[in-house]
Amino acid sequence: MINNQIAVFGEALFDQFPDGQQILGGAPFNVAWHLQAFNQHPCFISRVGNDALSDKIRQAMLDWGMAVENLQTDPDYPTGTVQVTINNGEPGYDILADQAYDFIAAQQRDVDRRYSVIYHGTLALRNRTSEQALRNLTARHQGKVFIDVNLRAPWWHKETVYQWLDKAQWVKLNDDELMHLSPLQNTRRDTMRLFLAQHGLEVLVVTCGSRGAMAINHAGEFIEVVPVDDLAIADTVGAGDAFAAVLLLGMQHGWPLQLTMERAQSFASALVTKRGATVQDLCFYRPFIDAWNLD
Repeated sequence: MINNQIAVFGEALFDQFPDGQQILGGAPFNVAWHLQAFNQHPCFISRVGNDALSDKIRQAMLDWGMAVENLQTDPDYPTGTVQVTINNGEPGYDILADQAYDFIAAQQRDVDRRYSVIYHGTLALRNRTSEQALRNLTARHQGKVFIDVNLRAPWWHKETVYQWLDKAQWVKLNDDELMHLSPLQNTRRDTMRLFLAQHGLEVLVVTCGSRGAMAINHAGEFIEVVPVDDLAIADTVGAGDAFAAVLLLGMQHGWPLQLTMERAQSFASALVTKRGATVQDLCFYRPFIDAWNLD
């Protein structure tokens, strides 16, 4: 029997800046954070090291009301970090190898559960150990699979990504990733239609930065949404993760695709007015919870 819980599988890590600042994140972690704020109580499945950074992650989750029983501790590998460099105002990212989230173990209690949706990205698939854990998790899964593509060189291979796309019902990626993964057609809409058909998807969502986002479903419905005008943007870090979290809400609650896209764009637009990929104030989420009847 399928329960009503979303499983979020993948990395929790810290972005480390040249000035010593450390920012907690990782796309799956950010998505789980938002889902918790929206009263969804996700099961976050990840792995951290036996170190001070892992203590910070665990405490942040507990303070936010998130369950930590699926946050594994690795005795050999460190909590994930990304070294951020700034050159001429543009950030660069060095995603380090052999991090704890590369060694997520398959746990029978996770395999035996029946989640409504399993969400994962593509970065955590770079190591066979975590990939095998995800294979075990999805092998008996009877609900939906949502893949949030995040192609980070050199940590992805097209053939591996294709294999996982074929297992999914919903896929989200950005327009650059679409060009990397699909033969270009005359229009972006035609490219999306081909991609959807090639992988047998129910819904494909393509985010386009400041131009908004587009979606197409298996019925041929095509939807475009744009950000609100005159946003006071603090930064755009985590905007895609915010968008994905609301797409998951739409899946979970059976919202029409048009409404789901509008709500996802609305929340992502609100997030970029704040600094960082997550917000640690529940008051930020309250207007959305009330308007969307999520209590």
